[in-house]
Amino acid sequence: MNDNHGKLWGVGLGPGDPELVTVKAARVIGEADVVAFHSARHGRSISRGVAAPYMRDGQIEEHLVYPVTTETTDHPGGYQGAIDDFYEQAAQRLAEHLVAGRSVALLAEGDPLFYSSYMHMHKRLCDRFDVEVVPGVTSVSAASAALSTPLVERDEVFTVLPGTLPVEELTRRLRTTDAAAIMKLGRTFPNVFRALKDSGRLDEAKYVERASTTAQRVLDAADVDPAEVPYFSIAIVPSPSNNRQAPSEGSAAKGEVVVVGLGPGADRWTTDEVRQELAAATDLVGYVTYVNRVPERPGQIRHASDNKVESERAAFALDLAKRGRRVAVVSSGDPGVFAMAAAVVEIAADPQWSDVDVRVVPGMTAANAVASRVGAPLGHDYAVISLSDRLKPWDVVATRLAAAASADMAIAIYNPASKSRTWQVAAMRDLLLEHRGPDTPVIIGRAVGSDDESVRTLRLADLDPADVDMRCLLIIGSSQTTVIETGSGTQVFTPRRYPEVAHPS
Repeated sequence: MNDNHGKLWGVGLGPGDPELVTVKAARVIGEADVVAFHSARHGRSISRGVAAPYMRDGQIEEHLVYPVTTETTDHPGGYQGAIDDFYEQAAQRLAEHLVAGRSVALLAEGDPLFYSSYMHMHKRLCDRFDVEVVPGVTSVSAASAALSTPLVERDEVFTVLPGTLPVEELTRRLRTTDAAAIMKLGRTFPNVFRALKDSGRLDEAKYVERASTTAQRVLDAADVDPAEVPYFSIAIVPSPSNNRQAPSEGSAAKGEVVVVGLGPGADRWTTDEVRQELAAATDLVGYVTYVNRVPERPGQIRHASDNKVESERAAFALDLAKRGRRVAVVSSGDPGVFAMAAAVVEIAADPQWSDVDVRVVPGMTAANAVASRVGAPLGHDYAVISLSDRLKPWDVVATRLAAAASADMAIAIYNPASKSRTWQVAAMRDLLLEHRGPDTPVIIGRAVGSDDESVRTLRLADLDPADVDMRCLLIIGSSQTTVIETGSGTQVFTPRRYPEVAHPS
């Protein structure tokens, strides 16, 4: 750096209230030789107005006027080309002052390094001149203060989103975060409104316009007129722990039960919709192993139990909801596949819970997870059968196995064994060999999606019950299921086309 050059200050002014300008920012503004600020073509600079009480007579003012503020331009490089040229020219104007030895305070609303025009000058000048940034209060903090609402606490995640993102991307991110701030509204508000609605968070969202100024407005996002939304506004979605008061016992609030599936093991297989329901619940109910997979949240009550009390667990959840609680009943995989959805829906048919709403939110099934590890063994018709005889007699299990095998369907086998059930795998193998050849492919997927995952492909004749435990899922191929060796390893698929058969004339 040249000691004879002036210093560039990036000065954060805060969200609009001159009293929120920091002591340091006020001092730097008052001492600078040059005060620079941006505005649109109308010439009115909000940052200049905020800084005015701290400026002094005799300072040079550099008014940097944007050539365009919308995508409409006749510049050969389009909007981005016009803006890039403007920033280059503006940086050159500031550089001339700095080379002459003048200090320059470049004003920035909010914080200079947070969605600010200052950043574009910073990147063009910081390698050539001495630069220092004075942080400022962001509009996010001002909006939170206007709402008198905490945004996040403990391990909750806060996401800042530009309203210029596509609706689908906004929706996805709103579903996967605890709390959010959406900036750059104005013309983007219709898309933001749709994303809030599609993500199920519209009723939680608040709208703050011109936070901290005398023109500040605070509304429910659902009540905002899109035609009256300025650029200097923000949508805030506080986290569930700060956004929704948990209903108390005996509350008049209407409770509900939502049965969710976490997927078969990996957290990445839990859907955004399920995460949203878990975050919104006042109570979690489920088998202890599955409840422990859900991150703890402040104020949320966890009711874990043994895996052999499905009906009691369902009744307990419904009773909580009847008292105004919002209950998530947690299952692994998909809640409708050998899991809690059937139990909850069945028990909810009792007239005592007729006023309780029950919903089911799907999850990835273990069968699909295991199948994906080897290719597409379930690519054609297939049956899903539980080998457990705890809730149905073995005779029924055997009859269904024989029917699926004789129909030449691939079969996904759930609950093949447990500590107290060890003989069914051998019985199943022997029964299937009456209908299938010994070379029929079998996939053993164990703890798929976890750190203990293992997947093996073998012949039906070689299936050893000792290799199967309660964490396994089996896939038995049909007569058409094929095993191939590829550059990525062993792959298994069941073709979608079945061999032609002769039809009687």
